[in-house]
Amino acid sequence: MRIVSLVPSLTEAVAATLPGALVGITDWCTHPAGLTAERIGGSKYPDLDRVLALRPDVVLVNVEENREQDADALRAAGIELYVTYPRTVDQALDELARMLTALGAPAEPDWLTEARTAWSDLRPPSPRRAIVPVWRRPWIVLGGDTFAGDVLRRLGITNVYEAADERYPRPSLDDLQACAADLIVLPDEPYPFTAADGPEAFPGTPCALVSGRHLTWYGPSLAEAPTLLTSRLTPPHHP
Repeated sequence: MRIVSLVPSLTEAVAATLPGALVGITDWCTHPAGLTAERIGGSKYPDLDRVLALRPDVVLVNVEENREQDADALRAAGIELYVTYPRTVDQALDELARMLTALGAPAEPDWLTEARTAWSDLRPPSPRRAIVPVWRRPWIVLGGDTFAGDVLRRLGITNVYEAADERYPRPSLDDLQACAADLIVLPDEPYPFTAADGPEAFPGTPCALVSGRHLTWYGPSLAEAPTLLTSRLTPPHHP
């Protein structure tokens, strides 16, 4: 099967399970190291002509990461799509299992079994209220009904904006600072927050710098995400 992936986390999942099946990947597909499939542009703006030239049997897409017009254009060209859209850890694990079976995996891969075990054995600490920025200039934060939000909930983090009308609200910095959160969670993607870029906006509030791959990707990273994220969330960094 010839597979093109427009989703970095699914690229990692397929590469780890069906070596050699990927013929096209995005510029943002960074895991695993040493990928040799053709690069076809970004997740949001792929070069559709290059995708079609690869003659894929299926293209992997995600409702949140990829544009609807690109999906429609590929369907119109006769390309089969496999669409994912998990909003919880359990949904992600089950969707990965179904996808890999559909793509020809003979059995559930070890990394997926390990991920199921890792997430079922959690003993989260007492809940803490957190704000989770995913962008700045303007500030955009994690709202409700998101995969990353469920990841944090399972680790004892209550999202201040869980009940917001938007899945990705855009509050002002003044609004964020007025929330009296216990913690600010700053992932390194999609915005690359660092110790020098992000924590200074929240003086007096603990900040935790975390791996965006482990917070937002659903694939092999799920097996180690609980341990690695917990280590970053406790103890947090104080700006």
